[in-house]
Amino acid sequence: MASFASLRGAILQGPLLAPRLAVRRAPTARRRAVPAKISCIGWDPEGILGAPTGGHISRLEFRRRLERDSEAREAFERQVREEKERRRSEREARVIPDTDAGLVEFFLDTEAREIEVEIGRLRPRLNEGFFNHVSREIAQIKFAVTRTAEMEDRLIELEAMQKVLLEGVEAYDKLQNDLVTAKERLMKILQSSDRKATLLEMVERNELNISILTLLDENIASAKTSNQDEAVAFMENVRSSIVKYITV
Repeated sequence: MASFASLRGAILQGPLLAPRLAVRRAPTARRRAVPAKISCIGWDPEGILGAPTGGHISRLEFRRRLERDSEAREAFERQVREEKERRRSEREARVIPDTDAGLVEFFLDTEAREIEVEIGRLRPRLNEGFFNHVSREIAQIKFAVTRTAEMEDRLIELEAMQKVLLEGVEAYDKLQNDLVTAKERLMKILQSSDRKATLLEMVERNELNISILTLLDENIASAKTSNQDEAVAFMENVRSSIVKYITV
C-alpha cells in the first residue's frame, strides 16, 4: 500500500549511525526522517490545491484568466470537484485496521497530504493506548542488545510518525475547541435582544475574533444554497454589525 508520497516516503536517504560495538556489519545507507509539519487543519484539508509553490506572477496571470474567462473558471472548478471526489472515494475504500499495530502501518503507508484528514477521521483511535503502543515499540528497538539496519530504519519511521501524529492531534483538538467556542459566541449574538450591547460586552472580554466571522460566513453560504433569503438577510445584517467591532 505504501506509495512514493506516503509517510514512509518522507524518510530520505542518509548516512547510517555508527554501529554498536556488539554488532559488526558493513556501513549501509538508511533513510532519514523528515518530520512533516502540521499546518492548520481547517485550511484545505483535502489538499486539492497542493503545496505552496513559487511563480507569483504566473499565479496572478492564472487568476486574472479565471476572472476574465468564465469557461476556464468553470473548467477549473470542475477539475477541483472531480479531484476532491476522487480522493474521497479512495479514502472511503481504505480499510481501517482494528488493532494498534495495524493502525501504525496504516499511518506509515498513508500519503503525506492525507495525514491531516486521517487524523480527523480517526481521532478517537489516536488515544493514550495507541501512543503507548508506539512508545513501547520504539523502546524495544532502542534498548535491543543488537540492532539491524532494518531495525534502525524502523526506529526512524516510528519516531517521525509519532511526532507527526502528536502534533496533528494537538492541532486538531485546538481547532475543535475553537470551533465549539465560536459556535457558542455566535449563537449568543444571534439570539441577543440587544445586539449592540452584546457585541460591546464581548469586545470588552476580547471574545470577538475571525473564527466567529468565518463560521457566520459558512452559515450564510449554506443559507444561500438553500434559498433561505430571510435567513441570509438576517445573518448578513449581523455580520455587518460584527465587522464594526471585530479585531482580526
